[in-house]
Amino acid sequence: MSSAADDHERLEEVLGYRFRERGLLATALRHASWANEHPDDPAGDNERLEFLGDAVLDLVVGHQLMVRFPQLREGQLSVTRAQVVSESGLAAIAGTLGLGEWIKLGKGEDRSGGRHKASILADAFEAVVAAVYLDGGFPAVWELVSRLLEERLDKVEFKGFHDHKTRLQEAAQAKLKTTPDYVVVAELGPDHDKRFIVEVVMVDKVWSRAIGRSKKEAEQLAAAEAAFRLAAVDGDELESLRAELAAKPPA
Repeated sequence: MSSAADDHERLEEVLGYRFRERGLLATALRHASWANEHPDDPAGDNERLEFLGDAVLDLVVGHQLMVRFPQLREGQLSVTRAQVVSESGLAAIAGTLGLGEWIKLGKGEDRSGGRHKASILADAFEAVVAAVYLDGGFPAVWELVSRLLEERLDKVEFKGFHDHKTRLQEAAQAKLKTTPDYVVVAELGPDHDKRFIVEVVMVDKVWSRAIGRSKKEAEQLAAAEAAFRLAAVDGDELESLRAELAAKPPA
């Protein structure tokens, strides 16, 4: 995979974007497992770019949804955006681009099929989005995201905004035989204009976090994001989660 992984000119053709600073693209494609095996490489891994790319995607997709769907309220926009930029959705786009071919992985991660893991593909896509933003500014990343996510934006679903908690509970029971917990981790603002931050916890892991004007709204938004994430879990990851649950002592 080394020659293909270094062929960034071909990846630029796939992306439809030519970098001025290719070092940004190279960093975006370095998984933490690869960086751990190459500690002398000053470029490090793509986790910081992933963080920035997540924010850039939220901004671009949020803006586009506001323009496309002026009838949607804040909570509905948040749920719809979570649907568009879900891990499974971004991984699918990365798969269409063949992005896994260019990701640099540690030997163990590569052997275990890391190039096809949804989490690694989605994270790499977010990092590439950040690299485009840093290299070409907002107009360049707007064009890239608009083009690559156009189909997902066209196919968003608006059914069942009010019942994501039920949807998540049914999915959690079907896949993991467990029930999600909702934890209020913070309350912000004065009493007359309060915001609640809620996390969804399953198998001792935080699956999502959301903010709402009420606990109910925050729980629904967090449930929506967690449901999208859970829908993408299968194979070895699903078996690992089930094993963790089976190993836990009874409450």
